Amino acid sequence: MYKIDYHMHTNFSSDSDAPMEEMIKSAISKGCNEIAITDHVDFDERYDFTDYNVYIPVISELAHKYKEEIKVTFGVEIGLESLWADKINKITSDFPFDFIIGSSHAVCTKDLYFDRQEYFSGKTKEDAYSIYFKEMLKNIDTCKDFCVYGHMDFISRYGTYEDNSLHYADYEDLIDGVLRSLIEKGKGIEINTSGFRYGIDNTYPSIDILKRYKELGGEIITVGSDAHYTKDVADHSDFAYDMLSEAGFKYISVFRNRKPEFIKL
Repeated sequence: MYKIDYHMHTNFSSDSDAPMEEMIKSAISKGCNEIAITDHVDFDERYDFTDYNVYIPVISELAHKYKEEIKVTFGVEIGLESLWADKINKITSDFPFDFIIGSSHAVCTKDLYFDRQEYFSGKTKEDAYSIYFKEMLKNIDTCKDFCVYGHMDFISRYGTYEDNSLHYADYEDLIDGVLRSLIEKGKGIEINTSGFRYGIDNTYPSIDILKRYKELGGEIITVGSDAHYTKDVADHSDFAYDMLSEAGFKYISVFRNRKPEFIKL
């Protein structure tokens, strides 16, 4: 099995203190063949912005240092919002990322972490989650240069309801619209295992969404831990690979120059 972790953060992200080299060494110790370092780019002023004049030499040096032990891919996780589409598209054209995760960290300018109460207040769960997927569709249409959509149903992490669970059947039309749009545009999704660390004992997305993506013709898929600490690198990766097999996937995706390559499971 070619083991990847295509979603992790280092001390170049404002929400991690983990040195990049330590994350790489952790991945090696856990048997990873390839990782993508995907430090954050978000446009909310409460987040720091990475200085790529510093970042690129660091990741390049470390990728070379450990090239005999692991493939280190230059990635990024960008918080997609149609409001910032021009800035996002400029960043993706200015820097030589091999892999880009597009994620919904904010909805209608409300950050789901910082502005949680403000976003969910006065909304039913159905309304709040429906708006989230509608905005996701706008992001896919306007922020054109990403490879996979990250943790696509993770709004359930931040809900303020007695039951925050999100079920495909309750948002079938909206989720199908998102999946179809991604497939039509040659984009993929990820299996993000961080849900196991946030009390839902599952992945983002859940198996029913994953199976639907496959049914609609989706093929591009990565696996990532969303680790911010060395201990979480490759967390529950075996579970994710089992999910892929259960959903009928035969290949995992890696990226070179933002183009997917397919490796047999």
